[in-house]
Parts: sequence; structure tokens; C-alpha cells
Amino acid sequence: MADCVTKVELSISCSDLLDKDVGSKSDPLCVLLQSSGGDSWTELGRTERLKNTSSPSFSQRLRLDYHFETVQNLKLGVYDIDNSSSDLGDDDFLGGVELTLGQIVSSKTLTRPLQLKKGKPAGKGSITVCTVCVCVCVCVCVCVETCCLFYVQDTFGKSDPFLEFFKQGDDGKWQLVHRTEVVKNNLNPSWKKFSVPLQTFCCSDLDRPLKVDCSDHDSDGSHDLIGSFTTKVSELQKAEQGAQVTFDCIHPEKQKKKKSYKNSGVVSVKSCKLLTQYTFLDYVMGGSQINFTVGIDFTGSNGDPRSPNSLHYMSQDGTNQYLSALWSVGQVVQDYDTDKLFPAFGFGAKLPPDYQAAHHEFALNFNPTNPYCKGIQGIVEAYRMVLPQLRLSGPTNFSPIINHVASIATQAAQSNSASQYFVLLILTDGEITDFDQTRDAIVRASRLPMSIIIVGVGPADFKAMELLDGDDGKLRSTVGEAVVRDIVQFVPFRQFKDVSVCVCVCVCVCVCVHWRLDKLSCPRHHRHA
Repeated sequence: MADCVTKVELSISCSDLLDKDVGSKSDPLCVLLQSSGGDSWTELGRTERLKNTSSPSFSQRLRLDYHFETVQNLKLGVYDIDNSSSDLGDDDFLGGVELTLGQIVSSKTLTRPLQLKKGKPAGKGSITVCTVCVCVCVCVCVCVETCCLFYVQDTFGKSDPFLEFFKQGDDGKWQLVHRTEVVKNNLNPSWKKFSVPLQTFCCSDLDRPLKVDCSDHDSDGSHDLIGSFTTKVSELQKAEQGAQVTFDCIHPEKQKKKKSYKNSGVVSVKSCKLLTQYTFLDYVMGGSQINFTVGIDFTGSNGDPRSPNSLHYMSQDGTNQYLSALWSVGQVVQDYDTDKLFPAFGFGAKLPPDYQAAHHEFALNFNPTNPYCKGIQGIVEAYRMVLPQLRLSGPTNFSPIINHVASIATQAAQSNSASQYFVLLILTDGEITDFDQTRDAIVRASRLPMSIIIVGVGPADFKAMELLDGDDGKLRSTVGEAVVRDIVQFVPFRQFKDVSVCVCVCVCVCVCVHWRLDKLSCPRHHRHA
């Protein structure tokens, strides 16, 4: 979830503001409001007031939390301040703009004309918003490869050693920041490489004292200390390939008792590196594109669209569960695609004019050479247009549309930067036919910059969908090959009040996990390298 929540700062400037003061220019200030539901708005911050200018550049940035999984509606208002009161009710309104935070961060710099109340233009006035990501997470990545211990405590075997890393707090006390796994029955263990945020590990102070305890694990919790040593990150950083840093493990009691005591073993640190852990927002602001594709189930199991019992039945207000699910997810995702053109496909229906065979990957707008719809509204309009012309059929095959998106993602994967990520949203009533072909397609796609979101519509049994979602274990292909990473998220629409939160958190995490696994640079940093 941390990848989806980031502090951002908005830098505000304006040009050609209205002049409300007689004989001089305005004294502008900008206020930031966020929608809290309905017609209610909450003030998040204000810039400083600048005197006598119609084109201000405010130095005070406006800070707020960015949540990818929600639509954050914002309002920026510019006022001419002529008194010391904090109440803006008696100040002249020079213009404002309403927009979403998603629109701002995906554009990085966004300029909009200012409007007065009721949408009237505020002269030639405009406002420019620039976004700055406040915190890029830096992690310390440590590999303790070998440890030669001269300590055998267990009666029937060797020790079961593990390490604990502590940082020294401002009060001088030691605070645990990381514990390694236990290596059973081994005096020369190698522990797994671990990564901890630098702020957590040493308060971002490379010279802050650290203490490392090496202990023998006991199942009852009464672990026995083997030895300790003190160090700091700047010292650990000296460890590189072929140049390990070693530390004597000292047991204080044994050191007091024996003059000849040297140590209880030697710990060797193979590597210690500081790595930038980019968040989802870093990738988006760096120029990464989220490409959104929709696949809609038109198989016969949905029921005749003319029947009120059908999942495709249009209510009097022109909606159904399919459209509700599409709106819920799409309204969030669409802000992160610059051209707002989304390919949309249907599957499982017979098409006019001959209605001979079911199609498993047809353009929703009936234009196979250009299946793109303008925004989520464009997909909705195409759906409403095509629905009366279809004959719902079967079977329910997912693999064709998965393979289609995967083929495009394969081309994007040739880039050496995190430039594009593909999200396939499948809306279905849950009865899948080509399960084996689908899991083979998913395993192949798990290496690509791609995620598959399956939203289950209606009350059907979704056990097959849950098997594709590898939360309880790794999905494997028909020949036993496991997925490289979990790229499928299944969400039953009826069980979630806000399905967009669940889906978008999943997308956010998947994007970061994939690009970190592939060790791809954030495009912004790649360009400046």
C-alpha cells in the first residue's frame, strides 16, 4: 500500500490575472481545496500573498497525499487579498479551476484557463500547476554471506544462528530494525539478502551507530547470544564484490572471563548498497504510461439482455453491473493515459450480419483496425451501441484477449526503461471454458509489464477465477512452469463497495513489483543518466 500513497507538492503560478485594485495590480493568493463528498470542500493549504502582480509565481508549495486508487477532486482558487483576515469571503475572487490530482501528476505541468463562478472566463487569466514528488524512498540492501562461528550450544547439533540489527536512538537506546531468518544447524550460514528503508534502518544517517547481535535460536524464545559487534552504514558500504567487510562477534561475558578470548566467530558482509526504491508516482511522473484495455463477457450464461434477469439488462437509468464495474475502475485509471484512447473488446458473442460463429476477441466498436474508444465514456457508448446487435453465445475463452495484450506488452518489454505498463480489465460472469489455455497465457505474460484484473459480475461460482489469482499459491502452466510474479487479481463486484480501491491498489503494487524485479530505471532518471 505504501507504493500507492506518496507526498506531493504543488507549485503554483498564474498569468494575466484580473486587476481588481484601483491604480495597481492585484495582491493574489492561491488556496487549495479537496472534495470531501457532495458539495463539501476541505481546505488543504494556501500559498503566500504576493503584492501588486498579475503574473505571480508562488514560492510556498501546497502539500498533500496522493492516492492512486481514488479520484481526488481538487479546486484551486485565486483571490485578491486586501486585508489581514483569513476569511476569503470578503476578498475578490480572481478565478479558479477544478481538476483531479491524477490529471496533475500524469501531466507533471498543467496549465488551465481560470474561470469565475458559473464557468465565466476570468479574462485571459490562467493557472499553471507543477508537481513535485516529495519523498523518493532510499533503501539499504545488505547481504551477509558467510559467518564462521566457534560456538556450539545445542546438545544434539550445531547452532541455529540468526542476526538482529539495531540502530541507536536519539536517547541512546537500541531499536530493532531488522531480524534475519534462522539458518538451522549451521556454523557457516549464509543469510538472504534483505532491504530496509534507509530512514528505518539508520534514520538516513550513514554514521549513526548500529549494533548487530548474532544469536542461537531456541523454539521457546530463550535465544542465546553468540556475539555482537557495532558498525555504521558508511562502514558497511565498504563491502563490495571481492572486498568483504568482516567483524568479530564478541560475547561480552566471555571476553571478561578469558584474557585469551578473541571472538565467538566472524561475520562477513558481502555487500551493502543504497538503492532508490521508486514509487508508483515516481514512475508516472517520470513518463511511464499505463495502457488500459477492456474485455467484456458476452457469453450466453449472462442471460438474454432483454430480460430483467440478465446481467446485461439495461435499467431505466441506462446502467447495469457491467457498466458500473467499468465506471468504478475506469474513472481512476483513465487519468494516467495521455491520449485517453482505450482498446475495448468483447468475447463470446455471434456478430452481425451472419451470426455464424462466436467471436472471442472482437472490437467493441466493430472496427477491428481501430478498436480504440475515447475515454471510459467512449467504451460505455460503444457498449450501448453494440449490445442490441449481438447474439450471446459461447464458450467463455479468456486466452485470446490475454494473448492479444501480451503481444503488445512484449514489444514494450524491449525498452531498457520502465516506459509502458499494460492493464487488462476483464469483466465476466465467471464461467471460464479455456482454463488450461488461460493459465498457460498468464504464465507467459507474468514476465511482461502487464497485469490482468478480473472483475466478477453477478452471483456465479467464481472458483475458477480464484484459482487464476495466485494469492494462495503460485499458478502453474499445464507443463508445470510457475508464474514469475502474481499478475492476476480477481475481485467479485458484489462483495466490494468500492471495487476501484481494491483493483487500483493491485495495479499500483504490480507496476512497482514488475519494474523492480526487472531492475528497470524510472524513465525520468533514465533520460538524465
